[in-house]
Amino acid sequence: MPNTAELIARTGGQTVRRIVFSEEEIARRVAEMGRDITGAFPLDEDLLVLGLLKGSFIFLADLVRHITRPLHVDFLVAASYGAGTVSTGEVRLVYDPEASIAGRNVILVEDIIDSGTTINRLIPLLEQRRPRTLELCALLHKRIAPALVKEPRWLGFHAPREFLIGYGLDHSENFRNLPFIASL
Repeated sequence: MPNTAELIARTGGQTVRRIVFSEEEIARRVAEMGRDITGAFPLDEDLLVLGLLKGSFIFLADLVRHITRPLHVDFLVAASYGAGTVSTGEVRLVYDPEASIAGRNVILVEDIIDSGTTINRLIPLLEQRRPRTLELCALLHKRIAPALVKEPRWLGFHAPREFLIGYGLDHSENFRNLPFIASL
């Protein structure tokens, strides 16, 4: 756990309320999730791990290193926050995956489920592409979305109703590089 001086240096002087999940807690849980995913699909079936950028990139990189079976990785980009700390409610698909989804086992990897707007927009869009299975894996879930079209099959942590940064989570593109998750 970083001391106060180190925390201030890493956040550029920005005050954080507290560290919510330590680097060690995250590493332990991500390894467990990778083992669970490894055993969830037959080895002879295609597995596509689809990362939702930008927030999931660190989580996705760590997660796939713990999935000990053949897989493919691709990405998509959807935007719903802009420069604020609350979802705008509108989702823009900025980058569509190049990999074919039809007939494959697909895991959509999300950093945090907050309002549910992004997931509720993307799941039906991906289901139209006829995957064999479509599962959701999320590092964090705030449990504030009124009606998700799909709950995560794999979940890292229940998250507090605070604005979180670190481990890929940002505020106006800052703080993604922190190795822990903190409340801003």
